[in-house]
Amino acid sequence: MRNPRDFFKPLAIGAPDPLPEIPVKPSRMVHFFDASNPKMIAKLPDIATKVDILLGNLEDAVPVDKKIASREGLIKIGREVDIGDTPLWSRVNSLDSPWFLDDITQLVEAIGNRLDVVMVPKVEGAWDIHYVDRLLAQLEAKHKIQRPILIHAIFETALGVTNIEEICAASPRIQGTSFGPADLAASRRMKTTRVGGGHPAYLVRTDPDPDNKDAPRITAQQDPWHYSIARMVDACAATGALPFYGPFGDISDAVGCEDQFRAAFLLGCVGAWSLHPSQIGIAKRVFSPPPDEVAFAKRVLEAMPDGAGVLMLDGKMQDDATWKQCQVMVNLAKLLAEKDPEYAELYGFAA
Repeated sequence: MRNPRDFFKPLAIGAPDPLPEIPVKPSRMVHFFDASNPKMIAKLPDIATKVDILLGNLEDAVPVDKKIASREGLIKIGREVDIGDTPLWSRVNSLDSPWFLDDITQLVEAIGNRLDVVMVPKVEGAWDIHYVDRLLAQLEAKHKIQRPILIHAIFETALGVTNIEEICAASPRIQGTSFGPADLAASRRMKTTRVGGGHPAYLVRTDPDPDNKDAPRITAQQDPWHYSIARMVDACAATGALPFYGPFGDISDAVGCEDQFRAAFLLGCVGAWSLHPSQIGIAKRVFSPPPDEVAFAKRVLEAMPDGAGVLMLDGKMQDDATWKQCQVMVNLAKLLAEKDPEYAELYGFAA
């Protein structure tokens, strides 16, 4: 068992000190891009002004013959492309792949001071995080990286979900987690080829009408991911990590995408992946609190400055629990207002 007093000491001599808390920044969308695509790279400075996080993808959706080109492209971007203060992440290849080690070693050496977060696919246990944690510390020390590179774990296997609490508590580097429905569906032997969202066969149906057996029976489609997302949110909340919904694969279904994102937002996720520019606006809209709810939350905080006692506001009881809920809402609104002038105006925080 590791001594808890050592938890915030570097795992390698010369590596930066681990962070005692994960920085909370606007994280409504993690926008994926192909670092081997010159046309996409040319658009990055403009896209960076519209998104909260940019992620250079090296794993799934990158063909084997483009793996090295994608890595080299991401290094070139980190060195040469101006994306302002938008955080730069990378999804590296899985730990069992022939590309992972070169992904990590070359990225840290070349752009370690520019790279904020490494997203690790198919994390199955704390042991995976311990390995990446120590490796990053050694590379940070070797290349004199000034601040720790954080780890973002993707849950996309049944074993990963089983061990989710231990994974989130495995290292101070755990920035957050994402939910990967496609690989998880395969791992569980689920009978679906969809990437996220609901399924028409996963439903509940009202009982038959006793007076008319042939009468239509109302059905409601259910969310097959509810349990897993809620468990991920709890594991993150318990450890100070940030939970994200992952991909919604049907780019043409904007309504379905928004519904899935909104369900994740209500459960506690801070953002989602955007795989196409059309999903950026959806994520921005969904993961930004509604202005009317922010306005009401501000009224509650003004009426209960210290969060003590009970009062009635617009016929609704407010106490210390609802006061805490309102704090979450207003704090997020302030965070987004600092980045986005449009939302600063909507939330009433404009200068």
